[in-house]
Amino acid sequence: MRHHDHGTPTGHGQPPEVWTGRAHNRVQWVLAAAGAACLALGVDLAVDSPWGSGLAPLLMAVIGCVAAGLLMLFGTLAFVHVAVRVDHEVLEVRCGHMGLPRRRIPLSDVIDADVAHKVTPCQWGGWGYRWRPEKGTAVVVRRGEGLVVRLGDGRVFTVTVDDAEAAARVIRDRLRLIAARTSQV
Repeated sequence: MRHHDHGTPTGHGQPPEVWTGRAHNRVQWVLAAAGAACLALGVDLAVDSPWGSGLAPLLMAVIGCVAAGLLMLFGTLAFVHVAVRVDHEVLEVRCGHMGLPRRRIPLSDVIDADVAHKVTPCQWGGWGYRWRPEKGTAVVVRRGEGLVVRLGDGRVFTVTVDDAEAAARVIRDRLRLIAARTSQV
């Protein structure tokens, strides 16, 4: 998904056709490098075994290093960046280079959108896709501003994204248009 900020209204006060935004976290690359190092250590242990104390400890070390490396590598690469897209029907959040995990929220399920000016990993228990019973669900890839969407069923979804104010404005404009359309029918 390419970054095209369509956050400014088009003619006649209409919201843009599509608004896109992103957020990046370069610190995650350090953790991904640590995961790659664990993976390399596991492969090195498997290929060039200096252990003379038996096969079981060697297998445990190799499997442990490979598993830890894969978890760190793929777990961090999934949350190096987030891409947010708002069109006339859906708010879509895609994480990482493969776009997974992905969350699609129909705007018909949204009742309000707002901005949180200080979203931190400490508030949510770390980076990544998070859930807290008292706060809802969040995608946190960095600290800073975030988009907060309140859903009709009482749930709340937060995502860290650059220019969250423009995203909230676009969603509120879309909600006004949907409400005006349904009141005319």
